[in-house]
Amino acid sequence: MLPVELVRHDVKKTDETSHVELMLQADPELFWFKGHFTGQPLLPGVAQLDWVMHYATTVLAQGWTFLSIENIKFQQPILPGRTLRLVLTWHAGKQQLTFSYTILEGETERTASSGKIKLTPMMEDRPCQ
Repeated sequence: MLPVELVRHDVKKTDETSHVELMLQADPELFWFKGHFTGQPLLPGVAQLDWVMHYATTVLAQGWTFLSIENIKFQQPILPGRTLRLVLTWHAGKQQLTFSYTILEGETERTASSGKIKLTPMMEDRPCQ
């Protein structure tokens, strides 16, 4: 399940990169929060990566898919109801996607997680022989 998308800024492109910024809300009713953890729900890292890949492959890098994680750092837990800024940058020449989640609370901003993911072109569907 995806977060509530509050704002999607236009994609910005240079010769080497494409960049998009999204404002999201981690809806407390998302199934990701159920049982992770009882009494103190937080958004699992796998959910954060799922959202990154969803937006990356639908907005920036159509025709590409996940290959590997180069690095990732989880710095702050994302709690239900939080407003987030997700920044994605696609470096096509490097086949590399960088991302960062920032928690927004009034005037305060805290980095929740960031990382680099290697993408690979999607394979065409071919019949088995």
